[in-house]
Amino acid sequence: MKRGLLLIDRGSRVREVSEELETICERIKAKGDYVFTDFCLLEVKPPFIEDGISKCLKEDIDSLTIVPYFLYPGKKVKMAVTDVMKFQKDTKVKFLVTKPMSMHKNLVDIVENRISSTLKENNVELSNSKVDVMIVGHGSKDPNAQFSLNYIVDKLKDSYRNVSRCWLEIEQPDIIEGIKKCENNNPEVLVIVFYFLHEGTHVKRDVSNDLIPALKDSNIKKPLITKHLGTDQKMIELILERAKEVENAN
Repeated sequence: MKRGLLLIDRGSRVREVSEELETICERIKAKGDYVFTDFCLLEVKPPFIEDGISKCLKEDIDSLTIVPYFLYPGKKVKMAVTDVMKFQKDTKVKFLVTKPMSMHKNLVDIVENRISSTLKENNVELSNSKVDVMIVGHGSKDPNAQFSLNYIVDKLKDSYRNVSRCWLEIEQPDIIEGIKKCENNNPEVLVIVFYFLHEGTHVKRDVSNDLIPALKDSNIKKPLITKHLGTDQKMIELILERAKEVENAN
């Protein structure tokens, strides 16, 4: 069985996003049993899904594993799956679509790595039981997205003094309300985790527009901001696990 793997990402005009996706595809190819690995984008800029599928079908493969590279099983994932399956009727290559990157221990591990790395980089030697954490998610009306972020928060609660969450947009509490809630807990140090696959336009813009002003207006003594999830090895392992789930079932 000759397999290919195609990531479907939301899409961004930020150059670093495409560079991260290229790195992820290279690492999947190195660890997985695929003829090729590639990525396409749901929106914003090409290569779009049609471009990605067309390129894949020019390869000598029997099966194409398609990975919706999203943190939440919401509207965007449904759009990606609907769009990609339109092309199944025109080829004998079998399409296999995985679950998105949600509700998995690896994601918890990545977040904990981001927290510990940020504390170390800032020479903070407190035990985790004295550290407060706020997770910032994108925001979605889909209840499954809320379940997914709550999963991360719940898994962290036993390790840190306080763990809360807020949303970049769409849902409440927003960043300003999230900071106010954290301020009420009088944290010795607050680690703010940007729970995003990439550092795209949303993150860069809203850090400046919402987070920095909210922190300046607060009395939080030591706020620290982590990097996004990025190209962590745990993410590569999660993608491969999601792929094997559907491949082994078919």
